[in-house]
Amino acid sequence: MSFTSAPFPAKDAIVAQGSLRPTKVLIDWVTTLASDVDQAPARLTTVTLTGQSASIGTTAFTIGVLAAGFYRVTPYARITQAGTVSSSLTVTLGWTESALALTADWPAVTGNTTGSVLTGPPALILVDQGTAVSYSTTYASAGATAMQYRLSLMVEQVDA
Repeated sequence: MSFTSAPFPAKDAIVAQGSLRPTKVLIDWVTTLASDVDQAPARLTTVTLTGQSASIGTTAFTIGVLAAGFYRVTPYARITQAGTVSSSLTVTLGWTESALALTADWPAVTGNTTGSVLTGPPALILVDQGTAVSYSTTYASAGATAMQYRLSLMVEQVDA
């Protein structure tokens, strides 16, 4: 995710006349830029799985020990091969907050066409220090041809 910062002060003096010291305009701009970068979300990991044709058990993201704070998880799931009769895919997120194990499901993908897709919304979660964030899927497919799907999940640190 991008952020917007003040434009570079191209029309202002950035070095004091007669010296090589930066002006207050340049110092203020650099300070604001550094603050904006520090506050921007940082992508920690992206998981991409293709050719899936079964449920995925609870799987921790490989992101190391987390600091306590807010994290955003954005899902993307698409049916890549429709089932003969019907299919359903539910993506579940798991985390720990205030020592409680919590889960949330995104709406099931049930269209059973290769255009059936889940694109969010992103989930904002509050995570305890040193606990894992995980994902899983629940898969169902009916008919001779089994549904297949791709799953991508991105985890960002928003504030820790």
